[in-house]
Amino acid sequence: MYLPQFLVGMFITSGIVGLWTYAATGSVWSAVGWAIVDLVILQVGYFALVIRLVYKRTTADAAENSAPPAMFSHFTATALSSSARPDRVTYSKLL
Repeated sequence: MYLPQFLVGMFITSGIVGLWTYAATGSVWSAVGWAIVDLVILQVGYFALVIRLVYKRTTADAAENSAPPAMFSHFTATALSSSARPDRVTYSKLL
């Protein structure tokens, strides 16, 4: 999610929470308080989402760059012919 899109959504959501609170309580200060609470909760959620995306990306990059186990490095997977079961895989040694 792009930051400008998030900011627009965050401010619209805070405005809705503020208007709803004002309509329910009739207090401007209560509406402002709840809007600020809403902004903080949304910002913490966005920060957690960004941290999760960065962590997920770094672990995926690390897994992609890791070498295969040495015991199986000289084998490759080849599928069986169409007459055999398609869910089985055989391993043939590379030349």
